[in-house]
Amino acid sequence: MKHHMKRQLRRLGAQRPYRMVVGSAAVLVLAAGGTALAAGIDDAPTDQQRATAVAETAPRLDDVASRAQARVATPAPTSPSATPSTSPTPSPRVTRAKVRATADPDLTRKAAPKPPSSKVLRYDYQAQTTYYYCGPAAVRNALSAAGIERGQDDLAAQLGTTEMGTNSAEDTTRVLNAVVKGDPYRTRMFAGTPSDAQVERLRADVVAAVTDQRAVVANVAGDATDLDGGWHSFPGGHYVAAVGYRDDGRTVRIADSADPSLPAYWVSVTTLANWIATRGYSA
Repeated sequence: MKHHMKRQLRRLGAQRPYRMVVGSAAVLVLAAGGTALAAGIDDAPTDQQRATAVAETAPRLDDVASRAQARVATPAPTSPSATPSTSPTPSPRVTRAKVRATADPDLTRKAAPKPPSSKVLRYDYQAQTTYYYCGPAAVRNALSAAGIERGQDDLAAQLGTTEMGTNSAEDTTRVLNAVVKGDPYRTRMFAGTPSDAQVERLRADVVAAVTDQRAVVANVAGDATDLDGGWHSFPGGHYVAAVGYRDDGRTVRIADSADPSLPAYWVSVTTLANWIATRGYSA
């Protein structure tokens, strides 16, 4: 029995160093030492046996150490959130308020103000000095409304007026533009009885000119009755100045140089248009 136990202990002593070695040489020594104590001094493994066990176990310990070093040397994966963003910085949003603030006021057009429903210009009336000076007198009265003073003789020379009178509205337009800054006047001719569109055009022209502080010069012929019942007859032709309007231009104020006792009167725009028939006007 005693010898049997010795053989078992001797067998364990030879096997345990391989089973107890897990992570270090210290475990191997302790295992070997424990076996020697349990088996007795006579049955303890020899130095040659211990060296052989350590030598066989060493590769395993080297593998463990290598794997541990590899884990330490390998950097941990970087979190996606830690990666700096490479997306471009968004540009600041341009708001409508900023656009309005930087808009060039010179490029912003304002709506033209609505003309008044009635307006009469202040002018310096003067009757014609000769029977054929109606043209120069009408131009002279019209210019006075714009604050421009000219003599009838000087204007007659520019208009080409003779005892036969002044030729046409083309002449009055030419002379008015030679004096008034900006060449604002235009000539409109009627070939016959004016249409509704031509009457409306005359109304709009009178309103625009008077609103612009300019009188209209009209070349008329034939008869016309004013709103007070007065009758005005010029079979051979005549020139008058329209110096105002009311009722949005449906009624026109006439400055007439023919009779100083009746220097001005009102006519409807339709009456004035028919009076201009076959002639023209400067507006």
